[in-house]
Amino acid sequence: MKKILVVDDDRAHAMMLKTLMTDWGYQVLLADDGIIGVEMVKAQPFDLILMDMKMVKMSGMEALQHIKAYNPSLPVIIMTAYSSVQTAIKALKIGAYDYLTKPLDFDKLKLTIERIFESIFLKTENQDLKTRLKARSFDHDIIGKSPAILSLLDTIHMVAPTDANVLVTGESGTGKELVSSAIHFNSLRKDQPFVRINCAAITETLLESELFGHEKGAFTGADRRRKGKFLLADKGSILLDEIGEMSLGMQAKLLRVIQEKEITPVGSDQNINTDVRIIAATNKDLKKWSEQEKFRQDLYYRLNVVTVEIPALRERKEDIPTLALHFLEMFAKKNKRDIKGFSPDAMDAMIRYGWEGNVRELMNSVERGVVLARSDFICLEDLSFATIKEADSIDAGTDFGNIRLSQVEQKAILSTLESAGGNKSEAARRLGITRKTLFKKLKQYGKI
Repeated sequence: MKKILVVDDDRAHAMMLKTLMTDWGYQVLLADDGIIGVEMVKAQPFDLILMDMKMVKMSGMEALQHIKAYNPSLPVIIMTAYSSVQTAIKALKIGAYDYLTKPLDFDKLKLTIERIFESIFLKTENQDLKTRLKARSFDHDIIGKSPAILSLLDTIHMVAPTDANVLVTGESGTGKELVSSAIHFNSLRKDQPFVRINCAAITETLLESELFGHEKGAFTGADRRRKGKFLLADKGSILLDEIGEMSLGMQAKLLRVIQEKEITPVGSDQNINTDVRIIAATNKDLKKWSEQEKFRQDLYYRLNVVTVEIPALRERKEDIPTLALHFLEMFAKKNKRDIKGFSPDAMDAMIRYGWEGNVRELMNSVERGVVLARSDFICLEDLSFATIKEADSIDAGTDFGNIRLSQVEQKAILSTLESAGGNKSEAARRLGITRKTLFKKLKQYGKI
C-alpha cells in the first residue's frame, strides 16, 4: 500500500484529506507543521508528500527544501491558495512535482496522485543534483556537499600545494585513490608524473623491484634493465596504496629512500637521486600498528606529516542521493539504458542503509540496478542489498514458518556464486555485497 504524508496545519482539512485518500486505498499519515513533516520524512519512508504552502512554524516552501535535500526522488504536491500561485511556481523550480489550488478539485487530486504512481517516480532529477560539488576553485572528482566532504576538500586545498608527505586514511571503498589524485593534481607537481602502486597486490619479493627497479640479470627472469616506480615518478608524486600491507623489511628500505632521497635498484650498487612526493594510503590504524610493532614507528612518522581522513559513507548520508544519481547517469550511458531515476522507496532505502563497503558498494549497487531495472526507474527490488543485507542483520535462528531465513540467504548466495562460475568478485557484485561479507558467509557455510 502506498504511503502518503499530508502536511497541513488546518486539522479539519487534513482529516478530510486523510478520509478521502484512505477510501482511495492509500495509507495516510498527518503532520500539522512543516518541521514535524520533515522529521517524519527522515524517520520513515513515504511514497508521496501532500503539503500546504502556508503554515505557521515552518512554511511549505522551507519544508520542501529540507525534504528535497534529504531525498530528491520523493514527490511533493503543493497545496496553495489561488493568490499564491506564483509562490507555487517557485516551489516547482526547487523540486515540487506539482501544485493544486484551494479549494481542491478532488478529481484532479486523485488523477495527479495516480499519474505519479503510474510512472511511480519523479521526473529526471534536477541537473544541480548531478553537478559535482566545487567547494574550492581547484580540480577534483570528489562528489558531495555534506559538511564532512566540505571539510575534506578544505583539507586537500590546504595540503595539496605543499610538498609534505601525506597519509590518506579511510575504510575500504571510501575513495582514497580519488583523494590522492586530487592532492597531486592540485600541487606544484601536477604537470609531472603521478605513479600508483598497490603494495598489497604484489608479492614481497617483487615489490622491491617494482618500487626501485632492477638491473639485467639481478634475478631469474630479469632479462633487461627496468626502471622502478620511484624513478618513473621523479619530480612528481607516488601513491603507495595499502601501505599497511608492506613487510617490515620493505618498510626499512622505504624509510631509507625517504631519508636519503635516493634509491638503489635491485642488483646494482649505484645510488640514484630521486625527488618524489609520497602519498601513502591505508585502511589500517597505522598508529596502533606502530605501537604494536606491526609497522615501523619511524616510517609512520615520516609518512604521517599530514593525515587526510576520508569519512565513511554512513557519516555523510546527505551525499548518497548525489552519488547515486551520478553513478546512475554514468552506468546508464555505459550500458545504453534509458534510466531516468530511482523510485522514492529505493532512494529512501539507499539513504538509510549502512554501506559497509562505502562508495564502492553504492556504485556496484547502482550499476546492478541499471542493468536489472525493469522500467525507466530503479526500484527497491532492483537493489539486492535491500534483501541480502536485511537478512544478514537478522539472527540466523529466526524461523518464519517452516523456512529459516539463514537457509534462504545461503541458497541465494550459493546459487549466485554458481551462476557467476565461481568468480567471487562477480558474485559479490551481483549480490550487491562486499567481497569481505561474501567470504564471511562462505566460511560460515564451510565452502572455503
